[in-house]
Amino acid sequence: MVYVLLAEGFELVEAMAPVDILRRAKVDVKTVGVTGGTVKASNGVPIVADIEISEASTEGLDCVVLPGGLPGTLNLEKSHKVQSLIDFCAKEGKLLAAICAAPSILAHKGLLNGKEATAFPSFQKDVAEGGGRLSESPVVRDGQFITARGMGVSTRFGLALAAALASPETAEEIKTGIQFA
Repeated sequence: MVYVLLAEGFELVEAMAPVDILRRAKVDVKTVGVTGGTVKASNGVPIVADIEISEASTEGLDCVVLPGGLPGTLNLEKSHKVQSLIDFCAKEGKLLAAICAAPSILAHKGLLNGKEATAFPSFQKDVAEGGGRLSESPVVRDGQFITARGMGVSTRFGLALAAALASPETAEEIKTGIQFA
């Protein structure tokens, strides 16, 4: 099971592109409303989450995806339940994925210490201050962590998730099928 966590003010494309790609890859993925059942993206688009955070469980959890956006990233970081899901994944060696501003959440917890990672340019200082090794790549995987720069690489981020959670071959098939250059 993959949870894509949605908090008020999240970046729409950073959440929905990975959801779309993972569903094409036949990965069990749920959107999780952290701030309610319907969550407004940073651009005001309301999204009805599959479940609310109170229904989230670590049973069968393989990955947590943290979309960026403001104030979405800040709202994710201040949620105790989000923090406990991140802690579970970190401890159990499960995949943790974050894009745009959201890698800062992992950095603030010290999880990116010694890891190659990236983030939106104005949040790269958080990664570096958290001990992360900044990468020039738009999407980076280092062990159980996948990080990405921002909305413009959301499809690439989703494909990296599909490669990790389904297979590299599945990700390539999807890449071809969606005409991703």
